[in-house]
Amino acid sequence: MELSELLEFVRAEDERLRERHPSADGDRAVLARTVKLSEELGEFCNEVLSHSSLQRESKLESFDKRDVRGEFADVVITALLLAESMDIDTETALDEKVEAIEARYD
Repeated sequence: MELSELLEFVRAEDERLRERHPSADGDRAVLARTVKLSEELGEFCNEVLSHSSLQRESKLESFDKRDVRGEFADVVITALLLAESMDIDTETALDEKVEAIEARYD
């Protein structure tokens, strides 16, 4: 998937979520999506622990590598939805950050 396709999906998902939850706009949307990002990150961390065999046995029994990918994707999509709520230009933000990181090695 290209970044442009992902961002198009995120914009469409943002619209769907706004229609389903009209009271969650502005600062409420930012807060809700920040909390949701924290939730998704926690789920991803649980999968990382399982991947490293650092979870309790009962969780390891149901571990599936596909779950790690899915939770990673949830984190990325939720972070992009948060950026959309905050009117952050994702491509510009990423370009600037990559440039800053690359400059460290010059």
